[in-house]
Amino acid sequence: MSQLLVRDLDPVLVERLKQKAKQHRRSLQGEVKAILEAAATLSAAGARKLAADWRRHLEGAIDGDSAELIREDRDR
Repeated sequence: MSQLLVRDLDPVLVERLKQKAKQHRRSLQGEVKAILEAAATLSAAGARKLAADWRRHLEGAIDGDSAELIREDRDR
């Protein structure tokens, strides 16, 4: 089996990963391995479904054209 070293991780990220690992009753290494395996196996169809899910989730969260919002902030 190969090994991977990731340097300079934000301590807050590591703490969140530890919390997720505890929730899933895994070690930190097991949790990170599960996350990487899931991320690496996402098919094109799965990615499209995930994107569609996020679009539905965020629908209505951003109202208006971003250029208009920037203009409003600039003109204040």
